[in-house]
Amino acid sequence: MPKTKPSAAKDFISGGVGGVCTVVAGHPLDTIKVRLQTMPVPKPGEAPLFKGTFDCAMKTVRKEGFFGLYKGMAAPITGVAPIFAICFLGFGIGKRLQQKHPDEELSYPQLFKAGMLAGVFTTVIMAPGERIKCLLQIQQEASVADRKYKGPVDCAKKIYREGGIRSVYRGTFATLLRDVPATGMYFTSYEWLQRVLTPAGGDRSDMSIGRTIVAGGVAGIFNWAVAIPPDVLKSRLQTAPHGAFPNGIRDVAKVILREEGIMSLYKGFTPIMLRAFPANAACFLGYEVTLKFLNYAVPSL
Repeated sequence: MPKTKPSAAKDFISGGVGGVCTVVAGHPLDTIKVRLQTMPVPKPGEAPLFKGTFDCAMKTVRKEGFFGLYKGMAAPITGVAPIFAICFLGFGIGKRLQQKHPDEELSYPQLFKAGMLAGVFTTVIMAPGERIKCLLQIQQEASVADRKYKGPVDCAKKIYREGGIRSVYRGTFATLLRDVPATGMYFTSYEWLQRVLTPAGGDRSDMSIGRTIVAGGVAGIFNWAVAIPPDVLKSRLQTAPHGAFPNGIRDVAKVILREEGIMSLYKGFTPIMLRAFPANAACFLGYEVTLKFLNYAVPSL
């Protein structure tokens, strides 16, 4: 079977579908992650707000219902299709910029560079969506009337009124610091597993659903192994009151390391890793299935 010619349009569409699959599969554990990362430091003799992942999940469901775990999902679900579409598009462009011909197999360092380019591509639209998502996720009032932000649009309007476009894009550098190396690791590990798991003499179109799930899930774990510390810094910065941390991520890092120690940079580790496999398995499965469909339905695209 001849190889299908790479297509930016197919990468874009398939990446968007994969992104929607990611959010639907992983948002509840993302909510838990953000709440653990941003909960206040307990005073001496005081119990922490959440004892861990399971405790956070139970308290959220008990107080806010099951759909409390899906708070803030409207922001990423609205933005995630273009974000992942651009991410996969950026990776495809990064690969093609380094290839001498379309069938050339790139080295792992070249794949890592292509992945880093994808991380740069997504930051412009990722940063404000992440800020809105995190602010909505940390709201714990049971009554809608008591909430500071009524939804993504209301949140965007209020943070814009607080500090203009700079407030909306607060945490952009932190998002870049997280996503550039992590996305490089993400795609490199996925391509490595694709090569390892592809049947002898076949190509990626011969990969079974089970092998695609394994490759995507493990790639998600590798991605977050790199991303957790800058993600903690990003979450703290993006949910801090207006005017806090005037020097950005440097101030956040100083405060966290001084008051909570280096291990606090791994807060949310358990829900992140629990989420990483299913969410990213769903992403790459959605991507690969859509890509196969497009190759079959519109081969000329």
